Amino acid sequence: MKVRILLAEDDPSLRMFLTNALKRAGHVVDAFGDGDEAVEALQRMPYDLVLTDIVMPGTDGIELARRAAELDPAVKIMFITGFAAVALASGSPAPRSAKVLSKPFHLKDLVAEVERVLAA
Repeated sequence: MKVRILLAEDDPSLRMFLTNALKRAGHVVDAFGDGDEAVEALQRMPYDLVLTDIVMPGTDGIELARRAAELDPAVKIMFITGFAAVALASGSPAPRSAKVLSKPFHLKDLVAEVERVLAA
């Protein structure tokens, strides 16, 4: 069975690169340019992994992750960000099991990390 990934990334070119890399790795990817669209998608369909930027217009990645975990406590959460230290400071409401991948990263590293998160 294919893994279904919700990708939320506001940078259009990065969103396209990430989507293509994950699809090449055999995953089903639904990609969104902002957190509001991603929240709507979460309410319509279950996902195995939510892969989200933290800083986005509308609903940010941390709120998106919180809502995803409320809808499905088993969903895996992974953040991609250039602001990891600031965004995930102690006291942050992000799900504790969330993984953070700091930008910049290589696509092969992203795919490998996604595989590790899904296998956990």
